[in-house]
Amino acid sequence: MSAAPGESAAEAAGLRRWLRLNAWRVVLLFAGVLLPLGVFVMLAEDVHALEDLYFDEPLLWSMRGLTSPGWDRFFTVVTEAGYQYGVIPLDTLIVLVLLGLRRWREALFAALSFIGSALLNMGAKQFFQRDRPSLWESIAPEHHTFSFPSGHAMGSMTLAAVLIALSWRTRWRWPVLWLAGSFTLLVGVSRVYLGVHYPSDILGGWSAALVWVVGLYLLLFRGERRPRWRARRALAATDAR
Repeated sequence: MSAAPGESAAEAAGLRRWLRLNAWRVVLLFAGVLLPLGVFVMLAEDVHALEDLYFDEPLLWSMRGLTSPGWDRFFTVVTEAGYQYGVIPLDTLIVLVLLGLRRWREALFAALSFIGSALLNMGAKQFFQRDRPSLWESIAPEHHTFSFPSGHAMGSMTLAAVLIALSWRTRWRWPVLWLAGSFTLLVGVSRVYLGVHYPSDILGGWSAALVWVVGLYLLLFRGERRPRWRARRALAATDAR
């Protein structure tokens, strides 16, 4: 039996309302979870099968051709900031600041993002056990851990994603997006430049971090039908009528 015209119109209106309120969530689910998950799975299958990815060595040699004392110093500083001297202290500071502000849910989100990302990275490295590149002797060799996925790439992307998520409801969202995104990109490039990671390690780290952080965000903030900055804008538009 077909639905009455009134019922069909009500259902269509309900669907439009749901999409209007939850479109941002659908986009996040696709772009922040499903798409990067697909990228990670494709990379992981090749790495697990011990297959060489066609773009890894050509990109490594291309970066090798750019080496100079100045770039060596620059990317050494960037790679150090991308982990123990930058990312880890900032991770700790963010959680402490949120706790001090009594932003309990945001603090939980940040803490789970940082700790979970680190644990996932360590577990993935042990599972895949991919050896690091050995095309040339690196000026910053790392022989104590495996290569896939990159811990620096995963850590910097996790930090960037958390900062973007926390600032998206504020007027600082675009500056944070560009600064955090640029920093994450530089950290990834530095690892390839120094010859301690394959480009696929970097892509794997970025993808895994996005899946983890965006998935957590959608789970912990599922009660919000839209980001608060959008809700405030909608309320202001209503008041202006």
